[in-house]
Amino acid sequence: MTYTLITANRNYSSWSLRPWVLMQALDIPFKNEIIYFEEDNYERFRAFAPNAQVPCLKNDDRTIWDSLAIMEYLAERHEGVWPKDEKARTWARCATAEMHGGFAPLRNQCPMNVGVRAKLHAVDLPLQRNLDRIGELFAQGLDSFGGPWLAGETFTAVDAFYAPVAYRVRTFDLDIGEKGRAWVDHIIAHRAMQAWETEALAEPHREIGHEEEIAETATVTEDFRA
Repeated sequence: MTYTLITANRNYSSWSLRPWVLMQALDIPFKNEIIYFEEDNYERFRAFAPNAQVPCLKNDDRTIWDSLAIMEYLAERHEGVWPKDEKARTWARCATAEMHGGFAPLRNQCPMNVGVRAKLHAVDLPLQRNLDRIGELFAQGLDSFGGPWLAGETFTAVDAFYAPVAYRVRTFDLDIGEKGRAWVDHIIAHRAMQAWETEALAEPHREIGHEEEIAETATVTEDFRA
């Protein structure tokens, strides 16, 4: 079984991070191809993904697109993608689906940018509600299943899905409560996240659209990138 995972810039691509960090954490072997974001990605990305987006997983003659579909595809073939405990698994799937389809204010106002630190111009009500909900969700998972991961003792898909949130919390110094911040510190210290971050900081490529996106909502105070 040969996997090739196609991803984009380490610094910006939150969707790419999700399956990458899960496969690394679970020691699922794969080859990685990086296609950098440019001004117009459509035709370049259509060459490997029908939705013209990353991530995209290739497995022999199969193409699996969308990060959630990739998680489920891997779950059918590898243990540990979802929690073994039924109650924890149900909660993890709900929390993952909520992240997949929600939190637009957080996505729009706090774009993932691993290598910088920034101060938001303002925290409006929709963003505050997102932060409150994430803090509530993280505390619920940690309290219900004992931690240190969101659904119990082991790293699973729900942690991978919220991994980009950890970088957002750190970049913008977002308040998601004490328990939420403890999980953020815990996942950022994970070997797979450290490997991703090392590559992000060394990455020379800058994509103007993503750089402008963060400048619209925040002032960059530190930049640790090469």
